[in-house]
Amino acid sequence: MGVPKKKRSKSRQRSRQSQQKLSSPSIGYCPQCKASILSHFACPECGYYKGKQAVIIQTKKEKEKKKEKG
Repeated sequence: MGVPKKKRSKSRQRSRQSQQKLSSPSIGYCPQCKASILSHFACPECGYYKGKQAVIIQTKKEKEKKKEKG
């Protein structure tokens, strides 16, 4: 296993580490309902993705009725 011959200076170490930052996710807006969404994801409000219905979204009332029936 290789062993470094000299100690890395603080400035060199910090310059290297400065590139390892996290970036915030890109946020877009749904063209159907104008809600904010993550890019490449279906809208959590209306269920559309690329202009087509991708997911059927149920309201809380619909979920409660479904629980009562079954």
